[in-house]
Amino acid sequence: MNLQQLRYVVATAEHRTMTDAARSLYIAQPALSRAIRDLERELGMTLFARSGRGVVVTAQGRRVVKLAREALDAVHEIESLSNHGSTGEAELRIAATPSLEPGLAGRLLPAYTAEHPGVRVHIVRCDGRDAVVNAIRDQRADLGLTDLPVPTDLITHPLERQEIVLISPPGLDLPNPVPMGKLDGMRLALPARGSVRRRELDAMFGKYAVSPIVVLETDERNGWLNAVRTGQASLLWYRGMAEQAGRAGLVVRSLEPAVRRVIAVVHARRRLPLIAQDFLAAAEKGSAA
Repeated sequence: MNLQQLRYVVATAEHRTMTDAARSLYIAQPALSRAIRDLERELGMTLFARSGRGVVVTAQGRRVVKLAREALDAVHEIESLSNHGSTGEAELRIAATPSLEPGLAGRLLPAYTAEHPGVRVHIVRCDGRDAVVNAIRDQRADLGLTDLPVPTDLITHPLERQEIVLISPPGLDLPNPVPMGKLDGMRLALPARGSVRRRELDAMFGKYAVSPIVVLETDERNGWLNAVRTGQASLLWYRGMAEQAGRAGLVVRSLEPAVRRVIAVVHARRRLPLIAQDFLAAAEKGSAA
């Protein structure tokens, strides 16, 4: 038995299909299946049972998965301690969506880095909530900043409720707040089609029976703002992230009825490295202030 096999077991339990687990581990699915079979043979027990296209963890497998997570967490923490004691910087990886990255960089990071100057923070840019979840599952990020909900295999730490507002070029004759009906026929810059954010907005448009004119479809924050700055379109975005829009001379208005989302720090169900625990504590302290 080795650490690689333990990682395979945990990934398979989290993804519930060999195909998805293999993709997250960047290995071929047959190689993963073979490694799991070899481990089961070595342990003399069945860890996973086939269920349709996926797998379910057996009673014995649940115990093994729990212990495997604890072992990997211990290794991760030892590596974290090693980073703290080395002459090089420790690195904290945080996945964030384009709409939340400005708040992360502008509000959460300065307080953290001021208290932990030896930690280098790397922002893993993700094009939506699903990408944040995958970055954590694939261990490309220690923490994620996203709106809820997320799958139940992740732990969530809600920080705040943020209002979604309409950001427009100056000169539009609109009330404040803007009734949902006013979005009908409005020129909007929207997230890319097929993304989680776009599906949620499309569902909102359907609920209120409005059909905006889609001027731009992108997950690039600069693309959204440039479309508004140049007068091509308006944008639906978080109020907390709209401060820079107001400074740029754009107009920020509430919606009626109001639309709010819960923003949270999320992570996998395993013990966090010390530098990630410190960031989480700082983020929760800042949100309570």
